[in-house]
Amino acid sequence: MPIENPLFLIPCSSGLVFIAVGLIMFKFPPKKINGIYGYKTASAMKTQKHWDFAQKYAAKEMIKLGAVLSLLGGLGLTYFPTEKIALFLGMGLLIAMVVTLFIRVEIAIKKTFHDDVTP
Repeated sequence: MPIENPLFLIPCSSGLVFIAVGLIMFKFPPKKINGIYGYKTASAMKTQKHWDFAQKYAAKEMIKLGAVLSLLGGLGLTYFPTEKIALFLGMGLLIAMVVTLFIRVEIAIKKTFHDDVTP
């Protein structure tokens, strides 16, 4: 059955989680730098301005990448490799989106705050 294919389940369910978390972060961004909730990297936690920008930008990117991930899960409706290969591909897509999220947000932080150099 197509919906039992890990190549469908992993990207689609993860993509929906990305979208939901992105919408929550966009609607209710963490106001102050904290270690519990939000996009937390050293560059995002550098100053309050960095933090505010990173939260909003990361939320938008999570929504976009979640949609892409969910759409890519559609491959699992037409392509039926062995379960191990489907699992590997599904997890690979998820990891690729997480890495893409971090790269895109970090680049945006650097471009936006390029003149904020700490000695």
